[in-house]
Amino acid sequence: MSNVKSLDLLQLGCLFMLALALIPAGAHLFELPNKMALPPDQYMTVQNIYRGWALFGIAIFGALLLTLAHAVAVRGNATSMLLSLIAALCIGVGLAVFFAFTYPMNVLTANWTVTPPDFEHARRQWEYSHALNAVLMLAAFAALTLSVLTSRPNLKAA
Repeated sequence: MSNVKSLDLLQLGCLFMLALALIPAGAHLFELPNKMALPPDQYMTVQNIYRGWALFGIAIFGALLLTLAHAVAVRGNATSMLLSLIAALCIGVGLAVFFAFTYPMNVLTANWTVTPPDFEHARRQWEYSHALNAVLMLAAFAALTLSVLTSRPNLKAA
């Protein structure tokens, strides 16, 4: 397989994995206003929809690894490499936000099966950390897309 074909596959994989990671992040962001207005009992019921969403972690870690591999693959193009590294940084910061702010609320609430003592604080921390993650994933996707485009100088507009 030629280097161009390998790069094509790597770029497709990067964009696919990051798009997959962006789906739950965007869902959390767009449902935030309605969920924040729910009373505690209804909020706790709604939280059941997230069972199995931990599997999206595969996409997030996959996107991080592939984006770092892309940065290495395009290291001869400083702009493309920098944009890939920015994308990877956004994903990494998103993971740090998750493990520092979101995950502790999952533990405190036994994955939202137990109402926490300070419900409003837990809800705000969980919802706003997810909102920040959505912004970071979108920024990562934009940076990675620009990285892919700048790595293809011979790409002609139709």
